[in-house]
Amino acid sequence: MRPRYNSSVTPLSLQARVPQIAEELLRALNEPGEALGPAALALARVEYPMLDAAPYLQRLERMGEAAAGRLQRDNPSRIATLNAYLYEELGFSGNREHYDDPRNSFLNEVLDRRLGIPISLAAVYLEIGRHAGIRLEGINFPGHFLVRAPEEAVGARGDDVIIDPFHAGALLSEVDCRHLLREQLGEDVAFDHSLFATATRQQIVVRMLVNLKRLYVRMRSFPQARAIADLLLTVDPSALSELRDRGLLAYHMEDFAAALKDLEAYLRLMPRGEEQDEIAEADSDDGDESQISESAQIWEHVKTLRRRVAGFN
Repeated sequence: MRPRYNSSVTPLSLQARVPQIAEELLRALNEPGEALGPAALALARVEYPMLDAAPYLQRLERMGEAAAGRLQRDNPSRIATLNAYLYEELGFSGNREHYDDPRNSFLNEVLDRRLGIPISLAAVYLEIGRHAGIRLEGINFPGHFLVRAPEEAVGARGDDVIIDPFHAGALLSEVDCRHLLREQLGEDVAFDHSLFATATRQQIVVRMLVNLKRLYVRMRSFPQARAIADLLLTVDPSALSELRDRGLLAYHMEDFAAALKDLEAYLRLMPRGEEQDEIAEADSDDGDESQISESAQIWEHVKTLRRRVAGFN
């Protein structure tokens, strides 16, 4: 069931605030260290313009200190202790019932409600673990973000351990991960150990943003989706797909001049080759619409937008 969504954010006020949010997000990503909290709370300003990040950062720090105190006790597994604190004592859990609720993606809401999706709960897990002195890493596993802990963190000898923050910190074997991959992407997806590469802080934030953009598009919340596309281009200016999506979102919002600017830039910057042949084919009178490629469809949008924008002049 699609969650109810009643945002108080207006399109004009949001678009005016995007540069400030982008600046704050870049500043957080450029800070030394591995802290995720400031960047995650910066992107939450899309939905919560008056958000004060300081109390949430302090809460994460206090949670980490409390976890560190529990870890000082004689316990064979530091991860088991951390899991008991996070999921039994504090009550964090994966929101299976309302997975698509936007609040699951915002760190402030996750800390307030103790509910989240894999990547937002992983952000909490990583931050509290960092404050507690446990070395942890994020894993951009397809469809379901995971966390890795070194062998010394689990009190055992052997390989590093894969943790699922969405399922109460469950420790996953390779068989579990293979099953998870099939569950998320189907039987035909090849399993490879490159899927367990460590995610950088920027990659984690990009994945958070991509998740939010997809959710907003499904909910037809185009102003928020467009703002997220802006932030994605701020974090990675080379992301051509985000330039395309921002243009299409502007088109949906009838901001035709902005849409034309983005879509023309997308076509200009995209790789040359077969795509240009397909655009030329779409530009002819004999093109079969069913065979028109994505790039050719964008070109059709550009032609329509040029006529619209010219009509305003």
